[in-house]
Amino acid sequence: MTNSSKSEPTRRGFLAGAATMLATPALAQTGSVTDTAATTEIERDLSQTVRRNISSFRSLEWQPYFSNLRKGAILVDVTSRALHFWSEDGLTYKLYPSSVPLTEDLTRRGRTSVVRKVEGPDWRPTPNMLKRNPEWPKHIPPGPDNPLGTHALYLGWQYYRIHGTHDTRKIGRRSSNGCIGLYNEHIAELFSMTQNGTQVLLI
Repeated sequence: MTNSSKSEPTRRGFLAGAATMLATPALAQTGSVTDTAATTEIERDLSQTVRRNISSFRSLEWQPYFSNLRKGAILVDVTSRALHFWSEDGLTYKLYPSSVPLTEDLTRRGRTSVVRKVEGPDWRPTPNMLKRNPEWPKHIPPGPDNPLGTHALYLGWQYYRIHGTHDTRKIGRRSSNGCIGLYNEHIAELFSMTQNGTQVLLI
């Protein structure tokens, strides 16, 4: 990709659907979805009012979900669209609003861990994404056009991440095909507190 003006419309057009195509073993690898527009709720109706689960957005204790806090713990509640973090010593607790996957089919639940941390992540579509969308760039470097925002926590599940976003409209909505998104200031804070091996549970 070059920085010429010709590349900008392509990249900006790509951004309208890119974030929803992240972290998708089912979509990216099997090519089961060919209509990208059908999977972009976040871009289709951003002007509409969305009911958020305010009553469910509440503090939680870690004990019902984890047997210990070794290396800290992250709980993502897809229903309330919230991410909870507890430090290893139990003294720090954080609660962040998040974006979640578009549909139940795209939602992965269970236990994994943080396996890699990247500040200023770059983004590359999978080969199957490029087959369906040949106009998409093959690489987006760190910066304001990057769908991963400023920081990314890579999980043990391939293609799944907890990451930031430069499009704050996505937070609190169903806006991805698997990833969990946070405001950039929140992912930066979470990034500083987590370590490789931090426990992660999606419910």
